Amino acid sequence: MRQKKIKCVVWDLDNTIWEGVLLENEHVQLKNNVQGILDELDKRGILLSIASKNIQDKACHKLKEFGILDYFIYPQINWNTKSSSIKKIAASINIGLDTIAFVDDQPFELEEVGFTFPEVYLIDAEDINNLLDYPCMNPAFITEDGRNRRSMYQADIRRNLQEENFEGPKIEFLESLGMELTISRAKEEDLLRIEELTLRTHQLNSTGYIYSYEELVRLCQDKNYLLLIAGLKDRFGEYGKVGFALIKCQRQQWSIKLLLMSCRVVSKGIGSVLLNYIIWEAHRKKKRLNAYFRATDSNRMMYIALKFSGFTDVEDKICASEELTVLEHSFQHMQPMPEYVKIFVQ
Repeated sequence: MRQKKIKCVVWDLDNTIWEGVLLENEHVQLKNNVQGILDELDKRGILLSIASKNIQDKACHKLKEFGILDYFIYPQINWNTKSSSIKKIAASINIGLDTIAFVDDQPFELEEVGFTFPEVYLIDAEDINNLLDYPCMNPAFITEDGRNRRSMYQADIRRNLQEENFEGPKIEFLESLGMELTISRAKEEDLLRIEELTLRTHQLNSTGYIYSYEELVRLCQDKNYLLLIAGLKDRFGEYGKVGFALIKCQRQQWSIKLLLMSCRVVSKGIGSVLLNYIIWEAHRKKKRLNAYFRATDSNRMMYIALKFSGFTDVEDKICASEELTVLEHSFQHMQPMPEYVKIFVQ
C-alpha cells in the first residue's frame, strides 16, 4: 500500500456504488456503508467523482434519489473507456493522475485503467469496506480548507461555466469575478494549512520541499524568516488559503526559499500576483532578491513564472548537491500589479 495521499476517488456505479445493473433493473439498491464511506472521505477533504458506462440522465436521477449526487464533481457517465473518463476528471480538477484512486467491480475495467495509467491507484469494489483504513486515504490532519474542499470546487465549476459562456477577452472575465487577494504574515492557526499546501501542491511549487507543522512553528518564531500566506475570494465564494511564500530575510538580501500556489488558481494568474508583491516589497525595502528553484516532474510552470517575472539564473549559484538553481531579480523589468484583483495586506 503506497504512502502517497489520494486527492480524488473515482467510482464506478453498477455493482460498486449500488447493487445491480441500472440498465437491467431500475430498482437497484445502494450498497451498505457506501453513503457513510462517501461522507467520511468528503469530510477528510478527498474529492469524489464517477467514471461509469451508463445513461447519464438515468444514473444521475438514481444518485439524486439516493441523496448522494452532490458528493461527486465532474462525473463522467458515458460509454467511453474508463481511462479516458479518468483523464478528463484529472484535467478538470487539475490534479495528477497519480493522486487518483479508481474503484470498480470489473477486473477488465481495472486492468484497462491500470494499463493506460499505471500511476492510478486501483481498488476492487469488493474491498470498499476497508477503503477508509488505507493509509493513502488518511490525511495526517484535516484543515478547514480541507473540510470545505468540495464546496470550493463546486464554486469553481460555476466559475468555469460562467467563463465558457462569457463573450469577450479573458481579462474582462477576470475583472468580472471581483477577486480579492489577502496577503498576511502566517499565524499559528495557518500552519497546518501551509503544511497541507506543501504536501498537495506540485505544479506551482518552486522547490517541492515539504515542511512539517513543527518546522513551520520554528520558522514562524525565527525573526530571520518571513512566512506569507495568501487567501482568495470572489463573487462566487471563498477559494480558501491558496498560496504560501517562505522568505529568508538577511540584512541586504531576501531569498525566496519556497513559493507555491494552489493549482485551483493557476488560470487566474494569482501565483504571479503573489510573486510580484514580493518583488515590489523587496525593491521598496532596498533588498537584493533571489529565489530557489528545484526542478520536479511537474513544476516547469513555476520556473516559467519566475523567468517571466524578471528572475534570471545565476551560473555561479547552482547548488548541484541539492539540485537547486538560484535565480536573481535585477528590478529592471518589474511587472505592474494587475487591476483585476484587489490586494489587501494585513
